[in-house]
Amino acid sequence: MNLLIQLTDLSIKTKQLELLQPLSFKLYQDKPVTILGQTGSGKSLLAQAIVGLLPSELSQQGQVEVFGQTHDRKSLISLWGREVIMLPQEPWRALDPLMPAYQQVSEVYQCLHDLDEESAFYRALKDLERVGLKSSALKRPGQLSGGMAQRLAVTSATAGGAKLVLADEPTKGLDVSRRDDIIQVLMNSAQGGGLLTITHDIEVARQIGGDIIVMKEGVVVEQGSAQQILNHPQHAYTQLLIAADPRHWKARDYPMIEKKPVLEAKRLAIGRNGLALSNGINFTIHSGEVVGVVGDSGCGKSTLGDTLLGLLKPIEGSVKRLSEEAKPYQWLKLFQDPPAALTCSVTLGVLLEDLVKLHQIERQRVAILMSKLNLAPELLERRSTEVSGGELQRFAILRAMLLEPVFLFADEPTSRLDPIIAKEVIELLVDLAKEQGCALLFVSHDPYLIEKRCDTVLRL
Repeated sequence: MNLLIQLTDLSIKTKQLELLQPLSFKLYQDKPVTILGQTGSGKSLLAQAIVGLLPSELSQQGQVEVFGQTHDRKSLISLWGREVIMLPQEPWRALDPLMPAYQQVSEVYQCLHDLDEESAFYRALKDLERVGLKSSALKRPGQLSGGMAQRLAVTSATAGGAKLVLADEPTKGLDVSRRDDIIQVLMNSAQGGGLLTITHDIEVARQIGGDIIVMKEGVVVEQGSAQQILNHPQHAYTQLLIAADPRHWKARDYPMIEKKPVLEAKRLAIGRNGLALSNGINFTIHSGEVVGVVGDSGCGKSTLGDTLLGLLKPIEGSVKRLSEEAKPYQWLKLFQDPPAALTCSVTLGVLLEDLVKLHQIERQRVAILMSKLNLAPELLERRSTEVSGGELQRFAILRAMLLEPVFLFADEPTSRLDPIIAKEVIELLVDLAKEQGCALLFVSHDPYLIEKRCDTVLRL
C-alpha cells in the first residue's frame, strides 16, 4: 500500500495556548482513517493543517508529508482539486449561493477535466441523480434543504477525482438513508486513493472502517482499528462517546399526565411554492405529548412544522388549534441552527432581559430554569458567538420554555451538536415539555432517537 499522508509530531498553537498536542499517524492507500471526537477536540484544525488551510494566526510545528513529499502551506495549495480535496463542515460555505446545483458540479468537470459545457452538464446530471438531486438541478443552494445542500457539496467536491479526500463532518444533518449514500459516495471516490474523515457520528466511523483516532481537547486518547475501538473501547471518553449514540440509549418511562388536545391536522397537504411535498396527513397532538417526525431529506419535515405554526399555508386540508386560551407567542419554533435565531450584536443577558420585560416573566422562574438546563449565570455576559453550540441551544430552549409554550416545533434541534451534548439537550427538552404540559413536535433524522424518546411517530 502506498503511503499518502504521514504526520510526525504535528502540533498547533496560538501564542498562549496549545490547541493540538503532538500527533503522529499514517494514512495509506485504500485504508481510511477516521478522526472521532467532540467539537473543540482539534479535529478540524488537524485537517486544515494537512491541506494548508490553517488560519494565519495559528502556528504549527512538526512535519506534514503528502504523497511522500514534505509540504508547507504554499506548496499544499498546488495540490488542491486534482490531487487533494477537502469538504468543509458547512455546505453553505462551500457552495456559490447564486449558482444552480448542476453548475456547481459541471464547473468542476470543465475546470479540472477540460470537458466542454455540454459534456460537463450531462456528467453533472448523472452525479446528481446518484444522490437523489436530479430533480433539483436548477435550484440554487438557498432553495435546498440542509441535507440536500450537504449532498450537493459532497458531489461537487468529489467530482474532481482527487486521490486524497478529506471530509469534515460530511453527513451532519442528513437522514439515515442519505447519510449511508454519502458515505458510499466518499468511499467510492477514494478507491485507489485515501480518505480521511472527521466526524462525531459513531455509525459513520463504523461504516467507513479502517483506523480510528479518538481525540479530546487536542489530545489523542485512543487509536486503533475501527473494530477494536468501537467494540472494545478502552478509554472512558471513548466509552462515553459510544454510549451517547441513540441506539444505545435506554427507553424511559414518564409519569402519566392528563392529556388535552392541542392541535389537529386533517387531510393536510404541505409544500412550498404550490408544490406538494407530502399529503394525506392526519393527526392530533396533545399536551405533554412528544411526536417524532421522520422521513428523507426534502420530504417536508420542516415544512410541516412551519405549516402547523401558520408560517406557511396548507396546500390542502386544515390545521385547527384546540387550545383557545393560548396566546400567539405560545406557539413556538426551536430552530436547527441557534446562531440563525440569536443575534450576536448584544449579550445573551440583554436578549433574555428583553424577553422578561416584554412578557412580564417572574425572574425567579429564570433562575430555576437556568439551573435545570445547566446554564451558568456568567453565560449571560457573553454574546452568541462566544459560547459553545450546546450552550447556545440550551439558551434557546430556556427562552422558549420561559414562555410556557402550548406547542413547540423542534426542527432538528441537536443535528449540529456532538453526541454527548445532544443527548443532554434532548433529555432536558423532553423532560421540560412533559413537566410543563407542552405538546412537542420533534424532527430528527435518527430513527433510534425518535424510538427511544417520542410517544408517537409520524412518518412522511
